[in-house]
Amino acid sequence: MSEIKTMDSPKNNRQVVIWLFIGLGMIMIQVIIGGITRLTGSGLSITEWKPLIGAFPPMNEQAWQEAFNKYKEIAQFKHLNSHFSLADFKFIFFWEWLHRDWARLMGLVFIFPFIYFLIKKKIQKNMVTPLIVLFLLGALQGAIGWIMVQSGLNDQDLYVSHIRLAVHFMSALILLCYVLWFALKLSIAKNQIQYVPTLRKINLWLLAMLFFQLIYGAFMAGLHAALAARTWPDINGRLWPVGMLTEGGFLSDITHNLITVQFIHRGLAYLICIPVLMWLWKSRDLAQNTLLSKFRFIPIFLVFIQILLGVLTVLNTTGQIPLSYGILHQFVGMLFLLSVVFTLFLSRGEAAK
Repeated sequence: MSEIKTMDSPKNNRQVVIWLFIGLGMIMIQVIIGGITRLTGSGLSITEWKPLIGAFPPMNEQAWQEAFNKYKEIAQFKHLNSHFSLADFKFIFFWEWLHRDWARLMGLVFIFPFIYFLIKKKIQKNMVTPLIVLFLLGALQGAIGWIMVQSGLNDQDLYVSHIRLAVHFMSALILLCYVLWFALKLSIAKNQIQYVPTLRKINLWLLAMLFFQLIYGAFMAGLHAALAARTWPDINGRLWPVGMLTEGGFLSDITHNLITVQFIHRGLAYLICIPVLMWLWKSRDLAQNTLLSKFRFIPIFLVFIQILLGVLTVLNTTGQIPLSYGILHQFVGMLFLLSVVFTLFLSRGEAAK
């Protein structure tokens, strides 16, 4: 994470910090909208990228019909949604349009306050570079999103590749963590940051495990892998399910086999509980008046809620993945990631000299 040496007290950075936390919330909403877009199969409904004109949906029936006709040219309509009426198309169009327009709104929320804060000298010189990096990460995320959609606008693919979806998802989470870290640098007093190398080490292990778990979460969504096994705690009646390690080699199996992807995603969830419990145990002797101590039960709470939501998602999957459980599962996953980043931030202090 970028280092920012705060010249003023956290109180003097208040307006910038509020702005950053608004951005943090908007990114989380964008990720949730993206999840809805994927689960409803809406991502390929808009076949063109028009940065300005595209901010508005079709304004009359003729324009709607033209947009629908363009959608009819791609494989998703021909082989999956050929039964769609114009009303069905309008439903999936809405979610992709909202996803794109929310991204446009985030750009405006970044650019105009940034200019205002520069004029008003609210931004210190050593904040400028991290903010430029933030802007570039946001622009990169938008570019990845369009490249991802463009790759699915053809006569072969029914959906965008789950690999590309995972890249898009992970880049959004990296941006999310970057904004949080930046905001914490400007808002948390130094006396609240402790030197706890044991907790810091566990945090880093947790982040490494979460990196792979979140990728597999994207694989689960992209492949609709919950449909392959709808039982718990077993997977189709077995602890080691039938059908793994059968599809074109190891690498292909762990990235494309629905049963294998679900098995890994479940297994990683259980494994992640181990360092979370270790972190909770190792943090029991923290000073009571510190932020880290006050926050110590949040990660364990979130990880168990996350597992519960994952189980409920699987058990309530029928012909399709339940949207409410799937989105709640994604949302709590983001909260858990942010809690790990937050505790890492609070435990990264320097040893007393």
